[in-house]
Amino acid sequence: MSNRPDWLKVRIPSGKNFFEVRRILRSHQLNTICEDAMCPNIAECWGKHRTATFMILGNICTRACAFCAVTSGRPSEYDLMEPARVAAAIAELRLKHAVITSVDRDDLADGGAAIFADTVRQIRKLDGNVKVELLTPDFQGSLDSVKTVVTAGPDIFSHNIETVRRLYPKIRFKSDYTTSFGLLKAAKGMSSHIFIKTGIMAGLGETTEEILELMQDAVEAGVDILTIGQYLRPSMKHAEIQKYYHPNEFADLGEMARNLGIRWVFSGPLVRSSYHAEDVFEQMMSQK
Repeated sequence: MSNRPDWLKVRIPSGKNFFEVRRILRSHQLNTICEDAMCPNIAECWGKHRTATFMILGNICTRACAFCAVTSGRPSEYDLMEPARVAAAIAELRLKHAVITSVDRDDLADGGAAIFADTVRQIRKLDGNVKVELLTPDFQGSLDSVKTVVTAGPDIFSHNIETVRRLYPKIRFKSDYTTSFGLLKAAKGMSSHIFIKTGIMAGLGETTEEILELMQDAVEAGVDILTIGQYLRPSMKHAEIQKYYHPNEFADLGEMARNLGIRWVFSGPLVRSSYHAEDVFEQMMSQK
């Protein structure tokens, strides 16, 4: 595709807050999806809001999805002290809403679910008022792993569908569309208090009809929150961008999802699953 349109241009990371967030993360030896996945919003989130999305279970993923910049390969052993370090960093950053994600850990029997759960417990041990949002992998379809995570009591259980059913073999070739929606539906059934969230990327070659089908499947799975953003190619070895959606088209997609019954929809070129997560949660609480 040609150069990025103006609405996708972002500022270079800078400023006191940005470097303070980076210092705190380094001091606790933590990874973030912001850096490893080359998120375009890092300057705004770190520099303006002092927020970051923590990536636990190391920084090497056992999968190699065609859209993702995170390093793939054979991970090392996981760190049992990592949950406590995440909690300490959240306290130092004075976050009221924390988003935790991870690499895929297909090498672990539970996919890392126990570490997710312990991270929730460690955060709540330091500050019971912090709202916790977990963005998990698919745990290879293990509902026992989902139960481990949900039982820990996060406020939001999130798992990204990412793209439409037809593109899974090309874009998420080690994942399964039906399995991913099954996880979301199972999590919804395990707790009456939890919010279910998922996110998708636009621009990989999907059709409007396929997006509509995905949204209908999201409604069936009990999804409360949907994010829709533009796919941006991390490097020349990743999947090509097939289309840049105009902001007006994102508005139309958002309206389509709301009309289907998804209550909270956030759709825009730079929207990501954890973008403005605290503001999103506060908006939800005011409308509940």
